[in-house]
Amino acid sequence: MRVTKILKFGGASMNSPETIERVVSIVKMSRKDSRVPVVVVSAMRGVTNQLIQIAELAPQRRVSFRKLLQNIEKRHKDSIKSLVGKQAQKTSLKNFDAVFSELVRDLQGVSLTGTLSGSTRDKIISYGERLSARLLADILNDRKVPSEYLDMRTLIVTDSSFGAATIDFKETNKNIRKHFGNRAKLQIATGFIAATKDKRTTTIGRGGSDYTASIIGAALGAWVIEIWTGVSGVMTADPQKVKDAVPIRTMSYEEASEISYFGAEVIHPATMRPALEKNIPIHIKNTFDPKVSGTLIAKKSIPDDILIKGISAVSGVAVLSIHGIGMAGAYGISGRLFSALGREKINVILITQGSSEYSISIAVSSPDANVAKSVIEKEFAPERRVHAIDNVAVERELSIIAIVGEGMRHQRGLAGRLFQTLGRNGINIVAIAQGSSELNVSAVISQRDEIKALNAVHAAFFAPERRTINIFQVGVGLIGSALLEQIHEQKDSLAREHGYAIRVVGIANTRTFAFSPKGINTSSWRKALEKSRTKMNVKDFVEAMKKMGLPESVFVDCTASEDVASCYADVLRAGISVVTPNKRANSGTYKQYKELKRHALKHGVKFLYETNVGAGLPVISTINDLTLSGDKIIKIEAILSGTLSYIFNNFSDKKGFSEIVAEARKLGYTEPDPRSDLDGMDVARKILILAREAGFPLEIKDVKVKGLLSPQLQKAKSIVDFFAKLKYEDSAFEKKRAAAEKNGQVLRFIATLEKGKATVSLQAVGKTHPFYSLSGNDNVIAFTTKRYSTTPIVIKGPGAGAKVTAAGVFADILRIPSRVV
Repeated sequence: MRVTKILKFGGASMNSPETIERVVSIVKMSRKDSRVPVVVVSAMRGVTNQLIQIAELAPQRRVSFRKLLQNIEKRHKDSIKSLVGKQAQKTSLKNFDAVFSELVRDLQGVSLTGTLSGSTRDKIISYGERLSARLLADILNDRKVPSEYLDMRTLIVTDSSFGAATIDFKETNKNIRKHFGNRAKLQIATGFIAATKDKRTTTIGRGGSDYTASIIGAALGAWVIEIWTGVSGVMTADPQKVKDAVPIRTMSYEEASEISYFGAEVIHPATMRPALEKNIPIHIKNTFDPKVSGTLIAKKSIPDDILIKGISAVSGVAVLSIHGIGMAGAYGISGRLFSALGREKINVILITQGSSEYSISIAVSSPDANVAKSVIEKEFAPERRVHAIDNVAVERELSIIAIVGEGMRHQRGLAGRLFQTLGRNGINIVAIAQGSSELNVSAVISQRDEIKALNAVHAAFFAPERRTINIFQVGVGLIGSALLEQIHEQKDSLAREHGYAIRVVGIANTRTFAFSPKGINTSSWRKALEKSRTKMNVKDFVEAMKKMGLPESVFVDCTASEDVASCYADVLRAGISVVTPNKRANSGTYKQYKELKRHALKHGVKFLYETNVGAGLPVISTINDLTLSGDKIIKIEAILSGTLSYIFNNFSDKKGFSEIVAEARKLGYTEPDPRSDLDGMDVARKILILAREAGFPLEIKDVKVKGLLSPQLQKAKSIVDFFAKLKYEDSAFEKKRAAAEKNGQVLRFIATLEKGKATVSLQAVGKTHPFYSLSGNDNVIAFTTKRYSTTPIVIKGPGAGAKVTAAGVFADILRIPSRVV
């Protein structure tokens, strides 16, 4: 007899009166256009877990289980009172009491004996489905849908492996066909539970209600098995971990089995076997959105442009590595290994072996790791005694991430894309594996990186055109606030025209910091900081950022703080890129400078600081382009201070030097204390950074600085005192200016790098010099190289200002998702 449709409703569907009302509506609708002989149900959501707790507490005679029992009773009775009409309520409550009283008696027996056998445990757990099926049958009968409660313990026969019993399909199929051969009423069947030949209750594994539906469907030759859940089908990833996950339209049985094996919980792995053997499609649907098409699982999936179907993860994994010189070329090593583990019923999740045969690594569930280690060491004790095999190494707190899909077969570069994505996000791979079917590629990673890895890999395969950037910004002063304003103005057009998905997820000022995984509104970031009660400490900020585990994260330092810069190494080691205009790190020790670059390279992330020199001008990137292409820097001449550029561009016989400095301070071009500009050390730090980028291992002490401050100016007790003393030196500066003017020259504060030596000083330049004609606060940098030896490359433009510096920082941020800098 070939029937049309088997329906199965999970715990989310049977959770409350509101959700059960939806179940009733779906059952009625399905019966209008199909023949539905049976509806399989799970226990109400959470009831199975509560029954497990109750079963474990009862032998201890702990009264706390009674509260759990009362909760179960209340939920079911509330549903009866809400969904069953008054006339039928009495009968329904009587049905409930009959089953519930049996549960109470069983628990009393366990409490008296103080023991809990596997058989009794399964029987106690079975009450969840029995109560749920009784409830739905009563509701449907009251709604004029002739229904009959069906306890599947009377039909499904298993062995006595309690907790995960094996089906006797020959007896089971015979029982099912006989039962349904003469049943006119709709059968409301218990999922998950079965019985041995001697009528002892068994369960067929967690998620086994799907399996029950598949067993019935295969026995009856159904056209389709519909599994109704709380989500719109099998998702491309766990939506709790990957917010961009979407339903998969179609899958093959093999794909569904693989993705279930690697952690997807929508469908039970064993479900596919009976359906596969009978070539029956399984349709995953959403109880709360029935019109959504869901996921159809069949022998072949419908081809599409997406090469993989989904990404799954298994958490709580340990990797055991067996290696030694005695393994190479030895016969039977693998067989002995897996036989020993099999005898102890230890499930091996993943296997990988080096081509040299020198090592084998296996992944097991963390709780099995210690037993597995003991078993392996015992099995290979003779080889260990003669040092042919080393002690077993165990690495814990790991996860397996797997990409699955039939479209991967014979496709080049997919594994490379996976590994490159993980590397670009600073995620280390412990082990890799790929089956000969090419249906999946797996990577073992640290469990703390799991969510970051899932999101990064999902974006790489399902939205390769989208470039996600998660920004954590410290500093909201002039540059920081200008940056946030530019992000706010540009993010929509960047998303629309270039595929960028930019989110500011963390932000800090000197007092507080605020985080939001969904993104802080860039139009109201000040309110977010005002509302935050989290006191700012840069180490706390970094730790919170690391714990979020977001892919394509970037730490943006818009401060001038030494404390913030000191955290860069920790941030880079965590697989998070750094973008900053802060010169502190790169102008520190040469060792520190090189270590930061090494950390970025090692962990596959980026350390970008274009705005360390020249604000938004492409200075550092030009040096990198020249040197990477094989050119050699011979000389760098530069005006690197916007402040000093403004001062000397406006210095004339009409105004004294002190007056120009005061004017620059009023315009905000100088530091609050202008001596920080006039001492030349800011310029020294910038030429030091350029020297290092050009390949010269200089320290700040190697830069010879002739600043503009006399000893008297350096000793000034206050800003007022400084300007008073500076006025007395106007004549000295005027004398220098006049002398230069007499020779047709102008004064410029110039940094020079030549033959590995760096200097900073005030110089006079003539009309033929590229620095002669400047205006405003322009910076100008001239590169003389092996290729550009006659006419240097000159870069010129504003070298200071919040907006241009912020624009440079923004440009660096947009380079983060790129594979090249």
